[in-house]
Amino acid sequence: MQNRPADWQAPSSESSPGLTPAQASLLQALGTATPGQIAYFSAPDLRCLFANQRYAQACGHTLQSILGQPLQDIVSPSTWQTHSTQVLACLAGQAQHYTCTAEGLRGDTRHLEVHLVPHCEQPTAADTPASGVAGSVVGLVALILDTTHRWAAENAAQDHAQRLRKFNDASQELIIFHQGGVILDANQATERITGYSIESLRGRSIFDLVHPQDRVRVIGLSRQLYEEPYEAMVLRRDGRCIDLEITGKNLPQPDGSVQRIVVGRDISSRKQAQAQTVFMTQHDLLTGLPNRQHLLHYAEKMLQQLASQKISTALFFINLDHFKTINDSLGHFMGDEVLQTMAQRLKASMRPEDFVARLSGDEFVILLSSVQDENQVKAVAEKLLLTIAAPHTLAGMPISLSPSIGISLYPNHGLRAEELLRHANQAMTAAKEYGRANYQIYAPFMTGSTPYEELLLERELREALENHQLQLHYQPQICLKTGALAGFEALVRWHHPQRGILGPLQFIPFAEKRGLIASIGRWVLFEACRQLKAWHDAGLPKVPVAVNLSPLELRQRDVLADIQKALATTGLAAQYLEVEITESVLMQQSNPAQHNILRALQALGVGISIDDFGTGYSSLAYLKRYPIDKLKIDRSFITDTPHSVDDVAIVTAIIQMGRSLQLKVLAEGVETAEQQALLTHLGCDLVQGFGLSRPLPAHQVPSWWHRWGTQPLFA
Repeated sequence: MQNRPADWQAPSSESSPGLTPAQASLLQALGTATPGQIAYFSAPDLRCLFANQRYAQACGHTLQSILGQPLQDIVSPSTWQTHSTQVLACLAGQAQHYTCTAEGLRGDTRHLEVHLVPHCEQPTAADTPASGVAGSVVGLVALILDTTHRWAAENAAQDHAQRLRKFNDASQELIIFHQGGVILDANQATERITGYSIESLRGRSIFDLVHPQDRVRVIGLSRQLYEEPYEAMVLRRDGRCIDLEITGKNLPQPDGSVQRIVVGRDISSRKQAQAQTVFMTQHDLLTGLPNRQHLLHYAEKMLQQLASQKISTALFFINLDHFKTINDSLGHFMGDEVLQTMAQRLKASMRPEDFVARLSGDEFVILLSSVQDENQVKAVAEKLLLTIAAPHTLAGMPISLSPSIGISLYPNHGLRAEELLRHANQAMTAAKEYGRANYQIYAPFMTGSTPYEELLLERELREALENHQLQLHYQPQICLKTGALAGFEALVRWHHPQRGILGPLQFIPFAEKRGLIASIGRWVLFEACRQLKAWHDAGLPKVPVAVNLSPLELRQRDVLADIQKALATTGLAAQYLEVEITESVLMQQSNPAQHNILRALQALGVGISIDDFGTGYSSLAYLKRYPIDKLKIDRSFITDTPHSVDDVAIVTAIIQMGRSLQLKVLAEGVETAEQQALLTHLGCDLVQGFGLSRPLPAHQVPSWWHRWGTQPLFA
């Protein structure tokens, strides 16, 4: 048949005995045209041979899925129980016409008018009028009309007087009458609150107005005929969501049914006030950052999630150095401006998923969403030092503040938020003791150590030297131009028998404080020279090894004599040893002895590098005046390249400075191919970082070198 509607499935002559194609076409047209639901079922098995789209949708199915299926598989058990008597009577040849109610797909009650008509074959010659049989029943036609709107209108007219009286009782609040979820009527306030006209609401499901988040709960309360007040969100016609306090009251009807009157009071203003109160109790009013209470609550929930996922994180406790001076000299108003600026800087410098809070005064806390390793933590700390130290114009003059930062790591330093916060605070105190403007990662000795505990830790550190618990790891340095191994940096680790492997930041500051740094530095020097000479003798490339010298070591020990002795004892040529010093050494003009040491080392043939270059205050004059061979760009400038325009500019300037002074330039913390490509383009000489290799124990270096020789950078 041409131009058949898409929502109709015509029966075939094989599946519907007694119907010709013309009859089937006629039924198809009727099914499409009828405003109700229509379907045809075969007898006696009651299989659906055709139906219109309205019938399939009312049953909760698609049209194709019900064709050929038994009626009892199409409808629910409760629906079959409601209609089974009439269906069986129709199969016996008796037409059925009746009304009933049914639950709609949205949970509301629908009123239906049902017509079941038997389809009989023409009587044969054997059938006589005396038999009373007009022909056997081969199927039945079901026609179902939804009369809910008509029923609602009729009931609305009957109850009009009662509703008018109810409306007068609460005319400023939403009032809706419904039965089984079908809206019968509403007052003018409902139009104002919901944006829907009363006429458009009649016959609709009241649950359509409820926000999907609350809909199931509200349907349940309505079916229970619940009469106590409760809160729910309602959707306006314009899509906005409003909060209502809802009270439902039951109105029993003469026929035994129950109507409901629903009164809704707009509590949006109250909810907003409550939300503002909650915000004020959870946030610092000056900066808008979360406060201590909010931080601890958030951190506890976050740590529970991280525990199940076995993810690490870090907490940074930040204190502004000498902030009291600003308050005392410029006033608290200016001090507040500084705190607001610092809050904005910290928030902008972190990832969206990181949590930034202000505790009190000049104390801030940052909780990272996750960390991969301690090197990432250090890179973030270096970035924070620079972010906070950036100049700030106050009362027409530029001022700079430095931070003291304490860091605790999860799960190493605690499993609870309070514990991590306490340990980070102790690490921050240690940072202040070590001269401010630095960061310290928590170590056990920081935990309010008593004199006895400090003596115990000092003894453990001395035993570490005697019992060979210290170990050097070697991080390769690579030539960018050739990809060849260019050297190693020696990094000390403490294999503590109870606490596991401790990095240098966890014990070197204590060693400096207790006068042990000279012994540790001397051991590092001799061990690095011994190991490098052994590698040279074994056939590994003859490249140098770099060891770190702190300003304290230069003051406390005879570095020149120690180096001469180490080279003589191990047989390592001086050209294969480098010492790394910080920019602060260059700034100490009052100590010419240190500068003499540097010149003597250069004369000996030992290389000299400036470590963490760019984080201090050295000038071109100092670089030119002293015997420097190499600049090491601090990892904090590399971490965000090539995406940070500022960092790229700083790195470019350092490389150009090194080139103009004929110094080698090495970039630390290189982790990605993008960073390597940028540094190659800028003309950087050397790189080191996790993207190339982590620091390796000595026994792993030979196998690493053999593998390295067969692969390109960032393979």
